[in-house]
Amino acid sequence: MAEKLLRVALKEDRAPQESSSPVESHELCLAQQLEMDASWLPAYHLEPEHVDVIRAFVSSPEKDEERKLKFLTSIAVLFRAATYNSLCQGLDLFCQRYKLAENIKVLLEEEPRDQLHTAVWRSAMFAMTEMSFVEAVLEGKEIGLLQACFSGIFLLPPKEEMQDLKPFLYFTTMKGMDTMLVALVLNSPTSRVNEKMQSIFQMLLTFTTSERASVRERAVGRMRVLSFLLANYSSLKADPNEERHASHAEMQMPIIGQLLGHLLLLLSFKEEETGHLALDALCLLFQFKYQQHCATLTEENTQLQGDWETETTSLRTSPSATHIIESFAEYLQPSERSDIVRVFIEAMTDSSTFDKEAARNVLDVVRGNPDLWLVDVPKITSCIHKTLGCIKSVPARQSVESLMVSMADKCPQEVVTTLLQVAPGGDSTALALWEAMFSVPQTVRNILKELLSQLWDLKSRLFCTHLEDYCLVRLAMLASRDLGDRAFAATYLDFRFLKEERPAMLSLVLRAIMTLSERDDMARKMKVILPDLMRVLLFGYKAATTKALLVFRTIMAQLERREASHIAVQMAEFLLPLLDDELSQLRESSISLFRDLMMMAVGNDKREMKNVVRLGLLPLFFRLSDQTQSVAKLKQDRRRAQEFLIQSLSYLKDAQASLREAAVRFIALQTLAEDREPSIRSLVAQTVIIILSSSREQPRPRWTLRALCCR
Repeated sequence: MAEKLLRVALKEDRAPQESSSPVESHELCLAQQLEMDASWLPAYHLEPEHVDVIRAFVSSPEKDEERKLKFLTSIAVLFRAATYNSLCQGLDLFCQRYKLAENIKVLLEEEPRDQLHTAVWRSAMFAMTEMSFVEAVLEGKEIGLLQACFSGIFLLPPKEEMQDLKPFLYFTTMKGMDTMLVALVLNSPTSRVNEKMQSIFQMLLTFTTSERASVRERAVGRMRVLSFLLANYSSLKADPNEERHASHAEMQMPIIGQLLGHLLLLLSFKEEETGHLALDALCLLFQFKYQQHCATLTEENTQLQGDWETETTSLRTSPSATHIIESFAEYLQPSERSDIVRVFIEAMTDSSTFDKEAARNVLDVVRGNPDLWLVDVPKITSCIHKTLGCIKSVPARQSVESLMVSMADKCPQEVVTTLLQVAPGGDSTALALWEAMFSVPQTVRNILKELLSQLWDLKSRLFCTHLEDYCLVRLAMLASRDLGDRAFAATYLDFRFLKEERPAMLSLVLRAIMTLSERDDMARKMKVILPDLMRVLLFGYKAATTKALLVFRTIMAQLERREASHIAVQMAEFLLPLLDDELSQLRESSISLFRDLMMMAVGNDKREMKNVVRLGLLPLFFRLSDQTQSVAKLKQDRRRAQEFLIQSLSYLKDAQASLREAAVRFIALQTLAEDREPSIRSLVAQTVIIILSSSREQPRPRWTLRALCCR
């Protein structure tokens, strides 16, 4: 009767005030009276003093350290006595009325985060441990309490940095947390164990990415405790009122893929205790997955123990992430393998604290067996698209892009469909992924084929406009058809997609053409696009220009010299402004192509080529000192610079005024005599001496264009 009336009081306390009948008012007054003396609580007669301490603490504004510890100790004693004597009736109402869980949480949040001087943390967790034995007392409040415990204790400074820290206090505090976690799991109904462990693991994972070693170590230590519970749950005593406990086959843990991925990455912290704890947790999780797998078999169960011990010994002997992931592979569900892959992709971001090399090594394993690991294509594709923009490191980007290529080779349709769905038109990250896929010969053909079908109806969009998409569709049509030289030329002339001045589209289309032209037969067909390639240079888009030069060089290499001669002269003239471009890669490509084109001129084209090359002599000479080594190597050896300077004097008497003007500007180095760089001033002085000593005798030019540009 007393418990029923208290439930009425609690309900009334939460509900809006309304008029009540005389009978209800009488019951309410009686309930409030019972509440005041707490004698209605069956456990009160076991520990009346502790009940009074709890009630006094909640109602008092004074909450010093001594009162806090008495309050927490009283909760633990009361619940332990009630559980032992089977007098737990009404404790849920008692907790609810006096808001015990909420008060504990407030105490935890008020504790200092820079030192561990008191036993408040330890006492609070012991209290929560005893409360977990009573059903429904902590229901719905565990997550908040655990978050307060984890945030407060994990984020404490390292042990060695906390002044006057008592080792025993630290040890018992951490031990108290482990005891609490075990109790929370084992005292949960079987139907809720999966959910409970999933939630706790999820909270712990957030601390494993911390930059602080002490935080990672504390979190991984708790993950090890939970992993032990998971591996041995079916043999541990949980709720004594339940006839049986969940078997390994019934223990479904959706988070296990993420958990394994993070633990594998934590192995790289070998200088810390973290790595050893992570290895222990991995071995326990391997035991769980192995037993879970064997539980579905019929004949191998008798060998379970021996096989598991053999496998675990192997893991400890060679504790590398690649070895462990290969050992786990056959026992994992497809979704778990996909989650592991996603964790390692996310580990490549610049903000990640994990070892990028270890992550790349695991992704190499994944690429080596795409049928096993790259199963959930939409999920992994979405993860790559979401993550790539946060990866600036070139090796890391290349690793992730290579993974995308492997997936595109395996499932081109799913990759194309997903990327078109998740990326808005013109998205820069998606364009980088398309370009990566367009860089591999077999992949580009498969992807273009899929794009042809999915972009044709205009329902999907890769670029910002349908016009740009249509240009890619037209390229896809050319690439997918087995056309002869004449048919290919006629078809391209109908499309002329390289004439569109769209930087993103041009860059991606040219990337595809670069890859397609690696086949000699395709490169020969592509001679029809050479005039449009030259026009691309006029647009001024550096990325597109660099690719256009590489394509031009590939195609020209397939032409007969007489056929290439006139085109070479035209293109050489287009290249002149690029020989001095600020972008080193573009300079290198321009100079390299300029050298090749010069050798292609025959007949009457030779004279025109000579005139073009003369215009390029000065920029080529100055690039002898290019700080980009690959550019400088394309010119003369620097030791021949003085001879070239002497040669330039002959141009002062050249018939062409423009060439005489260029020679004057070249020789007029006196303007640099006051340069702030000592090395420049010294070079000017040396040059003037050379000029003066050479003025009496000016030899005829002995260097040929071949010697200048093609050494």
